[in-house]
Amino acid sequence: MRSRYTAFALGDAGHLRSTWHPDTLPDELDLDPDVDWYRLEVVGTAQGGPFDRAGEVEFRAFYGSGGERGELHERSRFRREGRRWLYVDGDVDA
Repeated sequence: MRSRYTAFALGDAGHLRSTWHPDTLPDELDLDPDVDWYRLEVVGTAQGGPFDRAGEVEFRAFYGSGGERGELHERSRFRREGRRWLYVDGDVDA
């Protein structure tokens, strides 16, 4: 989760694609260079332990864009493939 946040902050589409589950990987990623991500807060987790095949991370990511500040609140689902955790999808709170 933290590496994906860092990839969003740095605009690293390659890392995002490599950590996205192939079943839900979009054809294109639209990373907005005018969005500055400046803080990640992990609110909670469910499963995702060393013997789990799936897990969830609830987080808040804070950003700035065009003089405005905002917050993304999401519950992300991950699946373990081998030794790697891959992002499947998430529910965004409006």
